[in-house]
Amino acid sequence: MHFLFFISLLKFIFTISFSLSSENQIKLGLDWFINPDHAPIIIAEKYGYFKNENLKVEIIDPADPNDPPKQVAAGKIDIAISYQPQFHLQIDQSLPIVRLGSLVSTPLNSLVVLKNGPIDTIKDLKNKKIGFSVGGFEDALLSGMFERYGLSLSDVELININFSLSPSLISKKVDAVIGAFRNFELNQMDIVGHPGKAFFPEELGVPNYEELIFIINIKNRNKKKFKKFLQAIQKATIKIVNNPNKTWNDFSKYRNGLNDELNKRAYRDTIKRFSLRPNAYDLDAYQKFQQFLYKQKIIKKIHDIELFIKP
Repeated sequence: MHFLFFISLLKFIFTISFSLSSENQIKLGLDWFINPDHAPIIIAEKYGYFKNENLKVEIIDPADPNDPPKQVAAGKIDIAISYQPQFHLQIDQSLPIVRLGSLVSTPLNSLVVLKNGPIDTIKDLKNKKIGFSVGGFEDALLSGMFERYGLSLSDVELININFSLSPSLISKKVDAVIGAFRNFELNQMDIVGHPGKAFFPEELGVPNYEELIFIINIKNRNKKKFKKFLQAIQKATIKIVNNPNKTWNDFSKYRNGLNDELNKRAYRDTIKRFSLRPNAYDLDAYQKFQQFLYKQKIIKKIHDIELFIKP
């Protein structure tokens, strides 16, 4: 009897310990390899902000950038970094996900041409070649930008160049590229002596949107550990904004390959785009962007978007 009681007690203690442990552990799936876009996450880890919230965060590089949202939906990871445009599409596909908060609160995507090339305005792109890496949303971006200039996608030749954006533009394989991040490709081109010129979607008819967001499974939206996670991210973001040089030095030492001129410039240009209030949301902006995607036939129906973004 005593032995059975002892075994039962051990099982109870193990169950409680496992439960407490899982409540403090977070598996975070990145959207891409670690880069300056992820600085608040790395600084939160290096400066002990996660630890101060009693959290243990495992940062996971994706084998495929499309996997993390699916892994969140399947319960394989806790948080994924995703993109607002893809988030709308995933909701439309009935993935059981919700927005936890914001990481980069402004668009980074842009249409880029050679600064000293023949393209001065959007109108000059008629009958030209435009390279892209991801179909669907980037087509919608172009359509939105073209509309006020009387152009359509049929006026240009779209070429899938995968992720060879800057090289394809510099080599003149294409006349422009869509999907270039203004904090990365523009710096990359400048460093190699072929500066670029960017046209920004949000200035040319595309509603403003958040480039990078945190998403979680809808069944987990009330778990306290996710609120603690955002509190740590907010502290790290404030530290970055107030101490850009020190945080760059610490970020650049996190992993081999980060401490170079391109990442240093990208870090500088990304700071002003981080969300100072990652748990805040702009319902009107999300509704307008959803309407834009519906008009461009990227999503099939209009959803009550507040249900998916309200904390």
